[in-house]
Amino acid sequence: MREPILVINAGSSSIKFSVFETAGDRSLSAGVHGEVAGIGTSLHLSAADARRRKLADQPVSGKDHAAAIAAIEAWFTAHVGGEQGFDGVGHRVVHGGTAYFQPVLIDSHVVAALEALVPLAPLHEPHNIAAIRAIHAAAPRVPQVACFDTAFHRNQPALAQEFALPRALTANGVRRYGFHGLSYEYIMSALPQVAPECAQGRIVVAHLGNGASMCAIERGRSIASTMGFTAVDGLPMGTRTGVLDPGVILYLLQHERMDATAIEHLIYERSGMLGVSGLSSDMRTLLASELPAAKEAVELFVYRIGRELGSLVAALGGLDALVFTGGIGEHATEIRGRVCQGATWLGVALDADANAAGGPRISKANSPISAWVVPTDENLMIARHTRRLLDARESS
Repeated sequence: MREPILVINAGSSSIKFSVFETAGDRSLSAGVHGEVAGIGTSLHLSAADARRRKLADQPVSGKDHAAAIAAIEAWFTAHVGGEQGFDGVGHRVVHGGTAYFQPVLIDSHVVAALEALVPLAPLHEPHNIAAIRAIHAAAPRVPQVACFDTAFHRNQPALAQEFALPRALTANGVRRYGFHGLSYEYIMSALPQVAPECAQGRIVVAHLGNGASMCAIERGRSIASTMGFTAVDGLPMGTRTGVLDPGVILYLLQHERMDATAIEHLIYERSGMLGVSGLSSDMRTLLASELPAAKEAVELFVYRIGRELGSLVAALGGLDALVFTGGIGEHATEIRGRVCQGATWLGVALDADANAAGGPRISKANSPISAWVVPTDENLMIARHTRRLLDARESS
């Protein structure tokens, strides 16, 4: 494999990874992808090739992020990459704060800055940092690149980033950041090939999955996002509340006697589709269920998408296209159909047959506002950024 780039997406209980090969023209092609699950309990590595043929499905020793990284490196060296190792490693890092609005080569100063951002993303950033440290310990000479989920939104209009709080708090970083930026960036790189007629227009992209958000984009630039200070804001998600009146938090503190840890667990892990349905956080399970609470959870999800869509269209001053992506956006025909039917007032005319077929265009040819399905690829976006920075480093 030529100049392989390893992409790491580290969470609390698993590390997902992909490997991309560099061609002579510096383009990238997907190779092995997989996951080490069971961090904190017992590790298990699974891997497949670009055609989804299973290459590995085995337990590995250890329990922590370092052991997971070591398992990925050892398996790759033994089965795929020989002794050449990785040319570089790209990381998805959830929060870049106000300092990082583009990918950056990681050094000790960057790691220290990321550690300072942990209070802004306590459920994500520590695991990103743990993976970075584990790679450095295992292969200290391999360059690493941090790619930030907040970066795509950093050039939003100033008003779109502000809360109505005292300026001192805003100066200390309490502002709207937005997330899923790597997904939105990829969609905007793919849209000129899929829908060139609207790629530079006014677009709302709905990244719908277990984590869900929407973004208003004009001429490729983020204008507004449903997520704000944290990745719990905006749409209801698999287990996250989405937008919540801050008075509810005060009520829980003062009258339900919940402490900050209990509230954090509630709004991140016990709410959303799981909390409303009492059944599952998985949209597939909810759509298949006849339970009234499951149906209500789906209806709430669709309703909130419609509410946020109207808000984002107002921020754009109009709309040319609606794009669905993410696990639900790409695969849940019923959710797409309901959202489009709810957006007929905007001028979206759903083509039911095209929607059932998965698109890419799911609106009628004469629809004033077009609707599309575009699969996202955050890992490829990270690999592109990593390849570009490594090549620039070598040429300087």
